[in-house]
Amino acid sequence: MPSTEESYGQMASRLHNPTLDRADTCSSVAIKRRGSPARSTATRPPAAEMVPTTSLLLLLGLALLAPGLSADQCVLTGRWINDLGSDVTIGAVNSNGEFAGTFHTAVMTPTKDIKASPLVGIQHTKTQPTFGFTVNWNFTDSTTVFTGQCFVDIEGKEILKGMWLLQSHVNSIKDDWKATKVGTDTFTRRPEVME
Repeated sequence: MPSTEESYGQMASRLHNPTLDRADTCSSVAIKRRGSPARSTATRPPAAEMVPTTSLLLLLGLALLAPGLSADQCVLTGRWINDLGSDVTIGAVNSNGEFAGTFHTAVMTPTKDIKASPLVGIQHTKTQPTFGFTVNWNFTDSTTVFTGQCFVDIEGKEILKGMWLLQSHVNSIKDDWKATKVGTDTFTRRPEVME
C-alpha cells in the first residue's frame, strides 16, 4: 500500500503506461494494484471481457418475453362458442382496448325469434387479458353483462372464462327480486367451417 502521494503517482503512471502490453495491464498484479474487484484468473476473465456475453443473454431474455413471441398470448378477436352452442363474434380491439361484436344465444324459449344481438366491451392489453362486455338483446327487453379473462391452457388452447349477469325487464319494483339471473360461461374458439 503506497504511503505518499508520490507513490500513488508512480503506481498510476505504471498502470497507464502505453508502452506496457495488455498482459501487463490486465495481470492479476496490475488489477490488485488498481484495487479492482474484478480480478483476472486463469478460469475467470476480467469483467470487461464478460460484457458481450452479458449483452447477448439480456437480448435473448428480452426476445423471449416479447408479446409477439409469447406462448400464452390470448386474443379476444374472433369467433367463440360455449358448450350450449351460443356464438360470440368479437371484432378488432382498438388501442384503448375497446371492441364491438355480436352475440347469438342458443338459450331461449322456442317461442322467441332469436337474432344476433350487438355487444360492446373493453379489455386490458395483457397476454391473458381480463375483459367485460354488455349485450343489448334486440329480441327481448333484457341486458346482459359479461366479465372474465382470456386464458391459454396447458395445451395452448384459448379459453374465455367468465361470469354473466342478466337483467330482465319487469313491470314493477316489487318484481325486481326475480329480474336478475347470474351464471358462468366457458367459450372456446369456434372451429373454422370450410366452404
